[in-house]
Amino acid sequence: MTDLLGAVPPVRRTGDEPLHLHGTAHGTVLGFWAWAYSGLAGNTLRGALAEYIVALALGAAGAGEMRVDWDTVDLRLPDGPRVEVKSAAYLQGWAQSRPSAISFSIAPAEGWDPVTGAPDPERLRRSDVYVFCLLDHLDKPTLDPLDLSQWTFHVLPTRVLDERKGSRRTIGLPALLALDPVRTGFDGLRAAVFAAAGVQDGALT
Repeated sequence: MTDLLGAVPPVRRTGDEPLHLHGTAHGTVLGFWAWAYSGLAGNTLRGALAEYIVALALGAAGAGEMRVDWDTVDLRLPDGPRVEVKSAAYLQGWAQSRPSAISFSIAPAEGWDPVTGAPDPERLRRSDVYVFCLLDHLDKPTLDPLDLSQWTFHVLPTRVLDERKGSRRTIGLPALLALDPVRTGFDGLRAAVFAAAGVQDGALT
C-alpha cells in the first residue's frame, strides 16, 4: 500500500498534451496555462516567475528540470548552492492608490521531503543563498514582468540572515540593503549566487 501511495513523479509537459475524454480532445495543457497563468503581475504567479527567472540565470531550467512544489528550498543546483527565491514589486495587478511597500519573507520554516512525505519540524533556513527579486518598475502602462531589465536582484548568503535577523519573518527593502547584499541584473545573477555561496562555479572554470 505504501508504494501505491508514493510520490507522483512530475512530468515535464510540452503544452501540446490534450485534456481528453474517451479519446476525444477537449483543450490542451497550453490552453490551460494561458487561461490560468497569464496574470504575471499578480503576487502568486510573480513569485513562480521569479523562481523561473533565477533558474534560467543559474542554468537550472533545462529540459529535465522542473519546479518542485513544497520543497524545502526553491532551487537545488547539482554540486552547487541551494537557493531560496523571494519576490516583491511596487506595482500589482490590481488598482492601487500608491506603489506597494517592499517586503520579503525570510521566515525560518519546517522542512518536508516531497518524495517520502516525512516532515522535519525544526524551523530554520535551509538554503545557502537568498535571491531577493524586485520587479523594480514604477510605470504601470509599461509594466512587463517578462522584461528582465525591469528586475533587480539582491543576493545574500543565508548565514547573514541567520546571524543578523535570527527568527525574523520578514524584511523590508531598507533593512535588506543595510545587510549589503550584492545587487545585480539578470546577466550577473549566476556569478553573484555562486560567490555568495562560496562555491566555485564549474561553468566558469
